[in-house]
Amino acid sequence: MAGKKERQRRLARERYARQQVRRLQRAQRWRKGTVIGVACCAVLGLGAGAYFFLAGGGKSASAASASPGPSASATPAGSTSPAASPAATAAAPAAGPATHCTYTASPPAARQVGLPPATPDGKAKYQATLVTNRGTVVIDLLNTSATCTVNSFVYLAGKSYFSNTTCHRLTTSGIYVLQCGDPAGTGKGGPGYKFADENLTGARYTQGTVAMANAGPGTNGSQFFLVYRNSLSLPASYTPFGTVVKGLGIIQNVAKAGTDNANGPGDGHPKEKVVIERVIIKKP
Repeated sequence: MAGKKERQRRLARERYARQQVRRLQRAQRWRKGTVIGVACCAVLGLGAGAYFFLAGGGKSASAASASPGPSASATPAGSTSPAASPAATAAAPAAGPATHCTYTASPPAARQVGLPPATPDGKAKYQATLVTNRGTVVIDLLNTSATCTVNSFVYLAGKSYFSNTTCHRLTTSGIYVLQCGDPAGTGKGGPGYKFADENLTGARYTQGTVAMANAGPGTNGSQFFLVYRNSLSLPASYTPFGTVVKGLGIIQNVAKAGTDNANGPGDGHPKEKVVIERVIIKKP
């Protein structure tokens, strides 16, 4: 009887060890994958306080806590480290629209478009229409509070940067977002430049929020995510620059169809492919 109990304990220890290996492997996939924020530790069961950076790209950024958990990068594969340069550190809260923007070269570019103008039109009211194969999504852009981010987005749209690109990532556990903005469709592509964070004070990622993917302060590029359901476990680290005012149900229907779990349970490519055919910018 004692031998049987000892064998059961040994099998339990081995099973636990295998589970830990699988969790570490999932963590490595997140580190190498394309992600956008941080997910609550409960998603992967790694214990209280563990968070996961969700960005898009190749190299790792610092973890959000001391608890064991992976991190990821939004920088293009083979590009510079995601650690922010002096020219691309997080911007201080502005009293009004920014009057000057700094965009720092960060090659390679998924599509060659150059750099946005350094002087934005902070007084303009912009609305972006994502024309997709699933329908039309309309976004009011927050130009007053995220001026340089909107300036970049409007510039890229004008260069047809987003045309015929796929939304490469869908998460359906812990955080609820659809990630887009990479012409390469891998989560490793960017515009060849990076810029500072904005509009982070009090940021909350409620349903309808549109925010930038990143790998730490000052690593914004072209990848962004649309929140189709409240994702309040995300910290205020991802520049909110828009609000979906029409078409959120399209994204929610894509989410209902699920993900292929390529990066782990509830995280991968959307089963229903989403293609941004073009982005139209209007001044209502």
